[in-house]
Amino acid sequence: LRLSLVGNGAPSGHDGSWHEGIVFRSRRMAELIEEARVVAASDASVLIRGESGTGKEVLARAIHRASPRAAAPFVAINCGAIPEQLLESELFGHVKGAFTGATTAHTGLFQAANGGTLFLDEIGDMPLALQTRLLRVLQERSVTPVGASKAVPVDFALVCATHNQLMQAAEQGRFRQDLYYRINGLTVQLPALRERSDFVALLRRLLSDLATEQGLPVDVEVAPDLLARLAAHPWPGN
Repeated sequence: LRLSLVGNGAPSGHDGSWHEGIVFRSRRMAELIEEARVVAASDASVLIRGESGTGKEVLARAIHRASPRAAAPFVAINCGAIPEQLLESELFGHVKGAFTGATTAHTGLFQAANGGTLFLDEIGDMPLALQTRLLRVLQERSVTPVGASKAVPVDFALVCATHNQLMQAAEQGRFRQDLYYRINGLTVQLPALRERSDFVALLRRLLSDLATEQGLPVDVEVAPDLLARLAAHPWPGN
């Protein structure tokens, strides 16, 4: 389900603290913030799409803070940054003696996120074998640690993020199509920086933060010719 909602930059029913840290002035980002607030009220799985560097984890944390699960843990892991065997242990946990080096039991992130939100960043990079196990967890709402014979019930909201085209990956056999439909309950599309008009606000925030760190005056202005050059910049990498 793709939501297209219009907001005014100040989500109704909130003081705005849930999205603190997200600097924006443009109407497009105001609409996205309102969209995220509505998404947060649901317990459906959320898929955040966007290029690398657009702030997908920042938005995921904001969605968690706006959700009914805000008082519970927010647990995040980058699926593409950890080797497959370690990723399995991190997600599912393991019992003592499950494999060489498993001298103690380890509680996985599925259990650590119980009652709260689990954020799987770059879900498209998750190995196929773990995709199958993840699908089972989402279907049965229980997790079996590596080396264990008994499943443990879990309850968490799932937020995933990707810069990949997951449907295309599914058609190519690199991503499970059934898992794609399971995690794609609600979709939020983060625009690239070149598609926004927020760079002036972002620049001023960065300059202000830098000035504060260096003990310099925080009242900073940007020369008009520089702003014009920034407006024309494609911002590769965001």
